[in-house]
Amino acid sequence: MGWGVRYAAAMLHLLLGPVGAGKSTYGRKLANERRALRLTLDDWMARLFGDDPRPETERIAWYTERTARCLGLIWEQTEELSLLGIDVVLELGLIRREQREAYYARVDAAGLELTPYLIDAPRALRRERVMRRNQDRGETFHVEVPPQFFELASDLWEPPDEQELAERGVVVVSRGD
Repeated sequence: MGWGVRYAAAMLHLLLGPVGAGKSTYGRKLANERRALRLTLDDWMARLFGDDPRPETERIAWYTERTARCLGLIWEQTEELSLLGIDVVLELGLIRREQREAYYARVDAAGLELTPYLIDAPRALRRERVMRRNQDRGETFHVEVPPQFFELASDLWEPPDEQELAERGVVVVSRGD
């Protein structure tokens, strides 16, 4: 952005992990501890597009385009908050290494401080959590995750390798090993 003066050092806290790992639960705790604003892609998608009809075809393109719009707005909010010295906890669904690398580059180019956190759990436990969340619709529920979407998203998850963990200073909260 470059339009403002940074008032204090702000930290971005980026939560990494697959569906059902516990990112939302950990994010709430971290935001409370750090007095940070929590920005979650799932919240934005559910509130902005949750009631919109889904197309019969090209569903992935529909989702991808809306996700990109939300991520753009979340980035603008993140930059503004950081200029004000406000920490931000980000849950953005960056499950692919390539997506994370692009985000790291964006953060670095803006000169912002970033701490990534890895939150993971065994697939069977994550599946159980997601199905229970679908049923209970508690405080971490955003949108129903059908079993086939859970499996697809789980298959797409690329955990940070040792190089990413070291280079980015990833804080390992839990691993799905």
